[in-house]
Amino acid sequence: MGLDLVVLGLGYVGLPLARLASVAGLSVAGYDLSPTVVSDLHRGRPSTPDVAPAEIAAMLAAGFQATTDPAVLDAADTVVICVPTGLTSDGAPDLGHIRAAAHTLSTRLRPGMLVVLESTSYPGTTDEVLRPILERGSGLRAGEDFHLGFSPERIDPGNRRYGPRNTPKVISGHTPLCAKHVAAFYQDLVDTVIVAGGTREAEMAKLLENTHRLVNIALVNEVAVFCRLLGIDVWDVLHCAATKPYGYSAFTPGPGVGGHCIPVDPRYLLSKAESAGFTFSLVNAAFQVTERMPEYIADRAGELLAEAGGLAGAEVLLLGVTYKPDVPDLRGSPAFAVAEALRRHGADLRFHDPFAAEFVVAGAPVPRELDLAAGLGRADLTILLQNHRCYQPNRLARAARLLFDTRGTVPGGSVAHL
Repeated sequence: MGLDLVVLGLGYVGLPLARLASVAGLSVAGYDLSPTVVSDLHRGRPSTPDVAPAEIAAMLAAGFQATTDPAVLDAADTVVICVPTGLTSDGAPDLGHIRAAAHTLSTRLRPGMLVVLESTSYPGTTDEVLRPILERGSGLRAGEDFHLGFSPERIDPGNRRYGPRNTPKVISGHTPLCAKHVAAFYQDLVDTVIVAGGTREAEMAKLLENTHRLVNIALVNEVAVFCRLLGIDVWDVLHCAATKPYGYSAFTPGPGVGGHCIPVDPRYLLSKAESAGFTFSLVNAAFQVTERMPEYIADRAGELLAEAGGLAGAEVLLLGVTYKPDVPDLRGSPAFAVAEALRRHGADLRFHDPFAAEFVVAGAPVPRELDLAAGLGRADLTILLQNHRCYQPNRLARAARLLFDTRGTVPGGSVAHL
């Protein structure tokens, strides 16, 4: 029996897509290399918090299947590749998962199949990396024998306002006909489809979106450092600037950038630019600013504890170590770099985070504080790194012996702000 869709990769991108297609009435299966992910799904345990157990149960009842057997790809009319793209140990783009997925699919590709890449990468990946592997392994030609396209994922974990359905979906194709097939597939799943001029334009659009965030976060971080030098309340500055109804996008400073996109995607842009002989001076400068923030946080912490002898031997409690509020994901969190900087200065660290069971920095676990009230009262310094909803500002201000708020959420003259 044929399948309308097989999602290749059932992580934070692939599983929401599979659910969206299942809700739309498509016959859906998912292929993943992880036996744990697959077995958990069949037990009703999602691989991402953006899909609830009840939603997995509904998918299973509708016929959804997850498997580690690539033979499931044989039955697919459409295959969407949603595998991770990260960085190598030296900071270069790592397309290993895309290549592996392409090789797996290539021997099972058949005429008429639609293949869409959603994994973020640099311009040219769909046409220069994915397509040749598919064509060599199958003997088929993209745009003639099968349809090929790129549609960048726009998943924002924890976002309760915008999800896969109501976030406009950018699509593209290897040829105009391919683009029509990609658009026809997604138009039944999402509210709005935006057709890009080609796969390179769609790939570049995704990188621009997250590079835009990196640059603006770097800008407000540097503004925060400068305002402190001049004795200006940066949070009042940001509040006032954000009242302008046009020509200004509101961003807030913090301890750095984190997650699976902002620290990574601009690196893909820089890598492609370097190979083309171009230098993105502004993007390089943005990385320099954001990468300095953890050490700046540690320096500020030392200044706040100067009268007590500095950071050496001081107990510092870190509040919120995930990369984003109310999301159980530590990937790329700036808390790691902040913790390393504090340790270099001799601080004795503990952490509290209801979304993180453990926090391991450079191979050494940081002890977890389970009793927030006790931890606040005991720590020489508490640093709010992530403003989870459970951290009630007034409570933190009252209970902490000394509080350093890097997110601008806790009021009070006794609280130190970024």
